Amino acid sequence: MRDHLVERLSALTPDEVDAKLDAGDVAEPDGTQVGRSTPYVAGRVVFVRREFAPEPVVPFGIPVIHEDERILVVDKPPFLATMPRGSHIVQTAVARLRDELDLPLLSPAHRLDRLTSGVLVLTKDPRWRGPYQELFATRRVVKTYLALAPALEDFDQTTDVYLHLTKVHGEHATRVEVAHPEPNSHTRIRRVEHRGDDARYELRPVTGRTHQLRATMSHLGAPIIGDPLYPRQLQVARSDFSTPLQLLAATIEFVDPVTKEPVSHRSGRRLPVCGVSS
Repeated sequence: MRDHLVERLSALTPDEVDAKLDAGDVAEPDGTQVGRSTPYVAGRVVFVRREFAPEPVVPFGIPVIHEDERILVVDKPPFLATMPRGSHIVQTAVARLRDELDLPLLSPAHRLDRLTSGVLVLTKDPRWRGPYQELFATRRVVKTYLALAPALEDFDQTTDVYLHLTKVHGEHATRVEVAHPEPNSHTRIRRVEHRGDDARYELRPVTGRTHQLRATMSHLGAPIIGDPLYPRQLQVARSDFSTPLQLLAATIEFVDPVTKEPVSHRSGRRLPVCGVSS
């Protein structure tokens, strides 16, 4: 087994592979430890514990809005990813809440962008994951966001904006395909308050495309304040928490799939979302 691991794990030296085997960092799916002398079996799956780069601690708490036997609803802060992905592993809402609340089976029913604040719904046990995720997948959840952005004319009444958005693999930003004849995103936008040259907007995404609200507002000429990606990408250090995105998932409303009762959850945060000086 040891020689086959050396061959497959090309990023590690033979000595590093030996160290992982000796430390118990290689195991079969049932948790059985794999050692240097474990016989090789073609097709056997083994797991190797990875070492992750240190992550800057996101210096915000995660207030609980609601909890019952099935779900946990929290007020996610900015800069905290919803679930482990890429370079964000420990500093994610799922990882932190599993540890802080001793809920090892916690799983998100939907996802908020790392930079977006507000209402996030998670399930506490795998048997509830399907019913609640299905709510979001089938668009049976009414989501209302608030955003700060430059003031636009003609949005004092709710306006339906239809665009074709494309997320290309390897690109961070979502593209707006202006010439595409068939829109795949629908956002309802209303300006609710002027703030000098800026305004506060109520945004209701009818569809759920990647970065839909951020890309749509930027396309309209009013990129959301604090956005490091739209209309152009800025270089921001991972440890810089001074300029949060001014986008807040303010409320979520749905009919509970288990109790069949209408429920509504509201964020306790307000705009402007505050950051921490770097």
